[in-house]
Amino acid sequence: MAQLKEMAFAQKNRMIQLVIYALFSGLAIIGQAYFIVTIVDRVFLQKQSFQEVVPALIGLLVVLIARATFNYLSGRTGVKMASKVKGDLRQSLLNKFSSNPVQASIKGQSGQKVSVMMDAVDEIDSYFSSYIPQLIQTSIIPIIILITAFTQHMYTGLIILVTAPFIPIFMIIVGGKTKEKSEEQLDKMAAFSGRFLDTLQGLTTLKLFGKANRQKEAIRKSSLDFRDATMEVLKVAFVSTLMMELISMLSIGLIALELSLRLIVFQNISFFTAFFMLILAPEFYVALKELGNAFHTGRGSMGAAQKIQDELAESEQDVSWGEASLNTQGNPPQLELKAAGFSYGEDAFALTNISAEIRPYEQIAIVGKSGAGKTTLLHVIAGLVPLSDGEILINGKSRSSFSERDWFDQLSYISQDPYLFSGTIADNIAIGATQAASREEIEQAAEKAGIAKLIRSLENGYDTAIGEAGRGLSGGEKQRVAIARAFLKKPSIIVFDEPTTGLDLQTERILQRSIKELGEASTVITVAHRLHTIANADNIYFLQAGKLHAVGTHEALMNDVAAYRDMVTVQQGGHTQ
Repeated sequence: MAQLKEMAFAQKNRMIQLVIYALFSGLAIIGQAYFIVTIVDRVFLQKQSFQEVVPALIGLLVVLIARATFNYLSGRTGVKMASKVKGDLRQSLLNKFSSNPVQASIKGQSGQKVSVMMDAVDEIDSYFSSYIPQLIQTSIIPIIILITAFTQHMYTGLIILVTAPFIPIFMIIVGGKTKEKSEEQLDKMAAFSGRFLDTLQGLTTLKLFGKANRQKEAIRKSSLDFRDATMEVLKVAFVSTLMMELISMLSIGLIALELSLRLIVFQNISFFTAFFMLILAPEFYVALKELGNAFHTGRGSMGAAQKIQDELAESEQDVSWGEASLNTQGNPPQLELKAAGFSYGEDAFALTNISAEIRPYEQIAIVGKSGAGKTTLLHVIAGLVPLSDGEILINGKSRSSFSERDWFDQLSYISQDPYLFSGTIADNIAIGATQAASREEIEQAAEKAGIAKLIRSLENGYDTAIGEAGRGLSGGEKQRVAIARAFLKKPSIIVFDEPTTGLDLQTERILQRSIKELGEASTVITVAHRLHTIANADNIYFLQAGKLHAVGTHEALMNDVAAYRDMVTVQQGGHTQ
């Protein structure tokens, strides 16, 4: 609630505009009632001709147009406020998710993040486009009406003063329930969105393993939970509307009864005054009812705001970067890890106290059993996740002192499943270049990566379109496009997450040849699963449970480290890690 108010008051000019529009709307309502009563009084009681009431009709037309205009301007200002706030919130969420995509990807499903960024932010809209303008109008218009009522007929003013508080009291009672139900609805929506997208992405896998029907039932249950939560919100809304209508109707009935008794029985009030009060009274309660409806919607927005705030406040460190330029003069830099550590969160997996030195042109293999932390260490070295302890030195200086762009210009990261974007093959290779690449350079890179022959066999060659995530290419072909990116970039450090795993022998040989050529001018750091990759490394980092258990050549580790020897022996027996 406080956060939303701060966002509203941050737009001071628009808040001032809303106050001005509310003032003029209140005056237009008084003018509208006055001209209606004047016209009726003159035509039916004073028996005036049409020509005599024309000025009053023109006045009525003017105030009606004025009222509609100010209401429109108030709504338009609210929409502009909402648009700005939603844009700022989405930008904040986008900055958070994109500043550290690896860490963001392991915290919750993609569908849940999309739901927060789209659905929850959209829920904020009504607070600014509806609640804030109506709150300002209800803070001003009823006061203008109440002052007018007391000046014209004190008893009507007193009845309004006594009955009016029942509406806000009821709003407060219902509002708490609305916020609670709204938060529950958003949680169910996020859960449904996350499960649905997750299932959609893995539909082929579910089909192959015969689990599609089970997942279908899980989605059905999730959607029903969301439906039930939505119906609970609507139920509260209907009850709220009914009670406010009832209170307003009874209050107006009391005013009408008091005015009719004074006009007909006691005859101590004029028709003009009685009719004037009878027209103004509904306007007073309409303003309060509209605030009640807006308040109900606003409480829903507060639930969404809390969800967004929780997402933004969630602890997530980022890799820190400086501004210094990294000038390697064409040679790979020397890297040093000093007591480096990284944790995925409290009571979660962590790398601890990693100390190692990686010399220029060195071939490093990172090995260990599944879950030992190999890929996490690779992410730490690459700068994709932040250090929670220690530091990484580049040529003796802390990596945090260098600019992010300079560091990533020196680096190529090739995973087991490199991502290809919807577009042409040439476009996807060109992504690797640090500056605009010519077609000739793209073709040379493809040649070195061993994919040029395949591309030339396609009808449109390098202009062949491929789908999102590389649809249309096999796993080995996607790997070769990723290798071509590296050849185009000419990095001084290449980080591999064992890209040959799961490929056929011929494709693996092509990739190994390309990797060897890349390694002639670069430092190569590989998460290794294959024995020949391990055996050819200059140094091997053997990880166990997030700790660097041993460092050395293959022969040295085989002689000195029993756990490493056992792991290699199992692999030689034909088993995977």
